[in-house]
Amino acid sequence: MDSATEAFMAHRNLLFTVAYEMLGSAADAEDVLQEAWLRWTGVDLGAVREPRAYLVRITTRQALSRLRTLGRRKESYVGPWLPEPLLTTPDVAEDVGLADSVSMAMLLVLETLTPTERAVFVLREVFDLPYDEIAQAVGKSPAAVRQIAHRARAHVAARRPRGDVSATETRNALEAFQQAIATGDLQSMLDILAPDVVFLGDGGGIKEAALQSIVGADRVAPLATGLRRFGAAASLQPAQINGCPALVLRLGGEIDTVIAVRIDGGLITGLYAVRNPEKLSRVERETTLRR
Repeated sequence: MDSATEAFMAHRNLLFTVAYEMLGSAADAEDVLQEAWLRWTGVDLGAVREPRAYLVRITTRQALSRLRTLGRRKESYVGPWLPEPLLTTPDVAEDVGLADSVSMAMLLVLETLTPTERAVFVLREVFDLPYDEIAQAVGKSPAAVRQIAHRARAHVAARRPRGDVSATETRNALEAFQQAIATGDLQSMLDILAPDVVFLGDGGGIKEAALQSIVGADRVAPLATGLRRFGAAASLQPAQINGCPALVLRLGGEIDTVIAVRIDGGLITGLYAVRNPEKLSRVERETTLRR
């Protein structure tokens, strides 16, 4: 390997993680990495003191440009848009901060930020980059970046899960959820759902899915227990999705739906069902994330 390729490959998983956290799309993150690589090959490496910082800067700029394009694309998306789920390696779950930052619930919170706020928040809160490096990446002064970081941090804090939830609590909630589906016991389902639980389904106009969010345990519970209707052709198995326990529904052996959850106070407050087949390719193989 030449020095440019060696440096890029050494940081590739980190760069993918940066791009994915900014975009919520593995496919777009891969496109960003390809663009970053093309720009990297044209750089005079002799003038680069810190390849990692330089590569993160290139990737961030490309991701920001792509994020603005994605925003326009989402405006015409059929039904709710959900992030692309990733089957992650076990070490992601062990890094609690990383797992929290790539969870479906957090990625949806990040969707409420402006592109620049999202970039600053990800680079500062997840990757702990100094303000001057972030400033170069987003084209702002360090003082402006500090203000943006403060604003983004407050915005996220008001919307993120209300308390730390252990992996054990999450697994227990998922097991109860899975058991309620298996038995069709509506009361058991109501017992594990928060009264104000929100269900979002992403079919992308390709697969059947609710076109609006469904709110309230009394409305979500019958929908969830209704998964039994698939019968013997269906299997519902636990998996590590985006660093967190989730469920993968297979029909006839093929992945049909990935169900991620948000949990607060031991109850499920959010259910995110991704059915769009264009978003399910990264559930067949593990993705390595780094920070």
